[in-house]
Amino acid sequence: MIDSVVASSATPLQMWVVLALVAGSLVLYGLERISLELTSMALIATLLLFFNFFPLPDADGNNLLDAGALMSGFANPALLTVLSLLVVGQGMVLTGGVSYIAGLITEHGGKNASMAIFVGLFVVMLMSAFLNNTPVVVIFIPIIQALSERIQRSPSALMIPLSYVAILGGMTTLIGSSTNLLVSSSLIELGMPALEFFEFTVIGSVLALVGFVYVLFVAPRLLPALASMRSKLANPDSSGKQFIAQITVGPASQMIGTRPVAGFFKDLPNITIQMIVRREHADLPPFDEDMEIQAGDVLVVAATRKALTEALQKDPGLLHAEAAAVHEGGEEIPQKSTQLLAEVMLPPGSRLIGFNLEQIGFRYQYKCLVLGIQRRSRMIRTQMTEIRLEAGDVLLVQGRSEDVEALRTIRDVVLLEWSTRTLPRPFHARRAAAIFLGVIAVAATGLVPIMVSSFIGAALMIASGALNLRQAARAIDRKIVLLVAAALALGNALQLTGGAEFVADQLLAATRGAPAPVILSLFFLIVAVFTNVLSNNACAVLFTPIGIGMAQNLGVEPHIFAIAVVMAANCSFASPVGYQTNLLVMGPGHYRFVDFLRAGTPLIIILWLAFSLFAPWYYDIPF
Repeated sequence: MIDSVVASSATPLQMWVVLALVAGSLVLYGLERISLELTSMALIATLLLFFNFFPLPDADGNNLLDAGALMSGFANPALLTVLSLLVVGQGMVLTGGVSYIAGLITEHGGKNASMAIFVGLFVVMLMSAFLNNTPVVVIFIPIIQALSERIQRSPSALMIPLSYVAILGGMTTLIGSSTNLLVSSSLIELGMPALEFFEFTVIGSVLALVGFVYVLFVAPRLLPALASMRSKLANPDSSGKQFIAQITVGPASQMIGTRPVAGFFKDLPNITIQMIVRREHADLPPFDEDMEIQAGDVLVVAATRKALTEALQKDPGLLHAEAAAVHEGGEEIPQKSTQLLAEVMLPPGSRLIGFNLEQIGFRYQYKCLVLGIQRRSRMIRTQMTEIRLEAGDVLLVQGRSEDVEALRTIRDVVLLEWSTRTLPRPFHARRAAAIFLGVIAVAATGLVPIMVSSFIGAALMIASGALNLRQAARAIDRKIVLLVAAALALGNALQLTGGAEFVADQLLAATRGAPAPVILSLFFLIVAVFTNVLSNNACAVLFTPIGIGMAQNLGVEPHIFAIAVVMAANCSFASPVGYQTNLLVMGPGHYRFVDFLRAGTPLIIILWLAFSLFAPWYYDIPF
């Protein structure tokens, strides 16, 4: 039996070894007792060693699974596409290009977190029906991240749902996923009519809506709400510490002419104005409703660094007018270099203690602008520049990367290592957005493959100055690189040794004599399981001929089994390697392999049951 299903040149030993490696890798990835990177490297090394001593020859005697074939995953177009798109998305994040889109979604969703999430995810599902899933997810990763911050929800609860709804949307039309097109191509090769554009839209929409309900209400409860110290250190803006800051309203500021509502200014959300200084007069809250902000007003505020950062993004002229880089000669030039936000603490014995910022000349001496002062002992209601510094005070500073790094050598201040973060650069936002939209447009229209457009887009992000090489490198996750390479090597070995066909034949053999709806249901489940081990495209090619043969033996319309392949091969929910979009969200969500298994397995079962109940009724398949 075994010899009949394995590849002609493969031996049962080779097939069983590969099957054992598949089972072992799934266990190790799921438990994560060993790091994902080490497991992936060990898997690749085992395959290399085994097929070096037990080669799989082709007709010419060449080893089909030599080192070149097994290591080809590192140069796989899908992997390079994912990495390039991560770099492009990082450019949008660092330039603040997604803030506007995130604001629109939150405006439509209001303060209700569930509604905001619903709007964002539903838009993704609709777009994925007609556009390539991968660029759609790339667009919305930073949007969902910004959205999660606005509604104070962990991004880890939303990233996997983002990937899932994109996959669900891709089930509904012929162009929704490359898997759908491959199934249609396989039908043509078998001498049968191709799938029509909307042929499976009805059944695909049913599964998508059922899955969407699960993704919206159940999946986030199964995912970790990562708010650990690690995430806080990675995002210092999430800290709730209040700084005393001083904002000088410039002549081009959006604040000019605004009036307080109930004592607050809507243009400065999450910022408490402690005092407004106009010439020599100081106004304290509550402010009169007829009071208008004027150019030159000095606002003394209490705010977190997150709120101050958002103010910088929304109204760059508000603070950036004072935050220009300083030459050695004292001249100021507009900032075009990478700007950092950081926190520095005054240690005991610092020579700055007892002096205010003007007396110190901090801005000119250290070439960094002090945006705020944080003092735990009491809230200060005076101009920031007049505050006499004390030991333990924390200063929020902004400056060029080289100037902030130079603070490490200053004995009078201590740079807090965890606090440094790149400040969004609005002057690069337009060019970053243009590059980003260009990548998506040419890929969606099919002018060039998405791998080509994404790689060029990543190069342009760096060349345009939206990203530097270090920032681009940080966007690349080594877990993704090794995981994809290992999965592709294992999938290739599984196919060439006949392991995939053997398992499929064994499972399907148990259904002999069963009614057609039962066989169709089991066939869907088998394909859904394999699509999380192999790639979805590999499953489409492997199982379409098998499904057509089964349909013909049962006397059922072959397109029904082809549509089952389409639906099941898109059920790539239980593994990060099942689909590109899962890989894209793995890094931003800080997920482990088991997180996909925990959230994706119930979804696969739900879709399997929905298909098993709806498809026989819809296609009128008798029992």
